[in-house]
Amino acid sequence: MSNWIRKLINTSRGEFEVFIKGKGDPLCITHHYSEFNNTGDYFAEAFTETNKVFLVNLREAGSSSRAEEPYQLSFLETIFDLEAIREKLEIKKWGFAGHSTGGMLGIIYGIYFSNHLNFTVIVGAAAREYMTFSEDCIYNSMHPNFDRMQELTESLKHNDLSLETKNTLKAERTKLSLFNPEKYAEYFSMKINKGISAIRLNYFSREVQVYDVTKKLVFITTPTLIICGKYDVQCPVIYSMEMAEYIPDSKLVIFNRSNHYPFLEEADLFKEEYDLFINQQIHS
Repeated sequence: MSNWIRKLINTSRGEFEVFIKGKGDPLCITHHYSEFNNTGDYFAEAFTETNKVFLVNLREAGSSSRAEEPYQLSFLETIFDLEAIREKLEIKKWGFAGHSTGGMLGIIYGIYFSNHLNFTVIVGAAAREYMTFSEDCIYNSMHPNFDRMQELTESLKHNDLSLETKNTLKAERTKLSLFNPEKYAEYFSMKINKGISAIRLNYFSREVQVYDVTKKLVFITTPTLIICGKYDVQCPVIYSMEMAEYIPDSKLVIFNRSNHYPFLEEADLFKEEYDLFINQQIHS
């Protein structure tokens, strides 16, 4: 597996660290609080055979610009940053793919800038706050694994962890979101090491409490592929079903043997569904 090529993109809104890999039509991928490096990202790897992928470190992640004001870490401001990157790269339109909170960014992107997107792929996400009213969500206090998930998430925010400790905690945290936890080593076998931007995660934890764009989903005019594992404990499948109902040009695919990582848990099916979706766009 080859490493990603690192570039610093100097935009009108600051400098952003971007990792590039693959060939084909441009595809932007990011996550709301992940911190990437040249080892890449498991979700992004799923697209490098079909697209030239731009994996973006957002503000306060990696070597990207810091936030001068807290609001610059919000969903909407983040989309403005991605637009500044697209413009600097002189890309007229690109695709966007996002997993989990990356998918939430994709929803916001589609609402406000569908005319700059060829398509969006939204995986394991939601258009509104997904914890309070769903006991199937691991972030709901009634979920049996709620307390342990909270402990692991808080522990991973610490900067003084050894790599071994960090990897152990990340593995346990991820296993809570797998349909077959015993297959963790098989799914996560590549030498990919990414971190968490604590300041972005802390801001997200507040913003998500008032996050609800369901009534604006009708403004997404770009073709949208929605994928979710049937047993997703982070963003339960009902939220993907809701998005599919309101996004006009959307297709929902539910993966019956997946939790929160269908692109790894059912990798062949994921590739098949994405290829089918892309081919439909080409021939439509």
